[in-house]
Amino acid sequence: MAVPNQTPIYNLNVVLKLTGLKADALRAWERRYSLPQPNRSAGGHRLYSDYDIETIKWLQARQSDGLSISRAVELWKEILNAGRDPLAEVSNGRGAELDSVLVPAPRVDILRLNWQEACLHFDGVKAEEIINHAFDMFPIDVVCMDILQKGLSNLGLMWYQGEASMQQEHFASAIASRRLESLITATPYPTRSQTLLLGCPPDEWHTFPLLLLNLQLRRFGYRVVYLGANTPIEQFLDTAVIIKPNLVILAAQQLTTAVTLKRVAKLLYSQRIPLAFGGLIFNRIPNLYKKIPAFFLGECLEGVVPIIENIISGDSIFPTFVDEVSSYLPLEESFRKNRPLIENEVVDIMKKENLRKELVEDVNEYFGVRLSAALDLGDLYLLNADFDWVQGLLSRRQIDKAHLISYFKAYSYALRKIMGSMSMPITKWITSYQINFADAQ
Repeated sequence: MAVPNQTPIYNLNVVLKLTGLKADALRAWERRYSLPQPNRSAGGHRLYSDYDIETIKWLQARQSDGLSISRAVELWKEILNAGRDPLAEVSNGRGAELDSVLVPAPRVDILRLNWQEACLHFDGVKAEEIINHAFDMFPIDVVCMDILQKGLSNLGLMWYQGEASMQQEHFASAIASRRLESLITATPYPTRSQTLLLGCPPDEWHTFPLLLLNLQLRRFGYRVVYLGANTPIEQFLDTAVIIKPNLVILAAQQLTTAVTLKRVAKLLYSQRIPLAFGGLIFNRIPNLYKKIPAFFLGECLEGVVPIIENIISGDSIFPTFVDEVSSYLPLEESFRKNRPLIENEVVDIMKKENLRKELVEDVNEYFGVRLSAALDLGDLYLLNADFDWVQGLLSRRQIDKAHLISYFKAYSYALRKIMGSMSMPITKWITSYQINFADAQ
């Protein structure tokens, strides 16, 4: 694991909040042992780096192991004199080789599993204790990315597979989000002049990825204005006009919110306001990003900050965009108008399959909103990858292969009955997908 950043950006109050150490104790350590060794601002105030913060946590951890502070400092210097970095030694588990008292740090994956288990049991106290312990042992980036983010991803997969409830996933997300918000609050004042505007497009409620990016950007010294979930399109433009950001950043996790993100992007593009974006849906459908008139940030949060810095510096070429009117526009309007009638017809047909009405209505909602989104984006075959995911979800919720095939047939019949020949592009896609789905089973 990389050694923590040594750029001095945190003031004394931030360090005290992140470490829990008293100010007089920290000053005593600096005076007696020259640990840590903060820099000074132009005004003479102490400035600390991530490395300094992790140094303090390392010393605190050794005290928890039973060492006095003087012995902990001696051990630190012994490791340095041996030509190694104490933080790197603990991170890769080699500390026990240097001193029998130095206990190797728990592996990140074990902490993550323990945190997931606590969340599954709705044990908030234990979940918080595990996070606190993780921060004692590892840098902020490791805890946030490898425990919180990956832990939430694992719980999301468990929900998808029917092994966890939505309540359990939301409980974990709330704990992780609160911790990120507290870290964001503790970040120091910006050291850079650039301003970044972050938010989720309309109907997007998944905020954790943007919260994590918010924290990363603040720790790099940027001024960040965060608008949160489900932000109306007009608010992005109004806020951008007021604060004049160097870059707007949006994230969408679903096909439906990729549509609303595109609408925001077109509005900002018309005003020549630079926009960058990302999100899970652009990983699931690789070519979807090409339909958005903005800078694509890639498929993972790691390494995003350098991409953002290149965009802000002007090293990236402003994307060109030709606003093509979707050939599906009349079809989309007709489908939106007739969708309630179509779905009622499907419910009536599926009664013969002995499926609960509520279950069929849920499937209609899943399918209907995604179908509308694909029509809006002008490509029905965008549904393939997204509906692969949806049918996998449904198959784990009492709808097996036979029921899904019957559902496809019922939907095609309802489309033809209500919309006539106009529905042909949709029924053609359903037939194609149904054949591929049946062959793949």
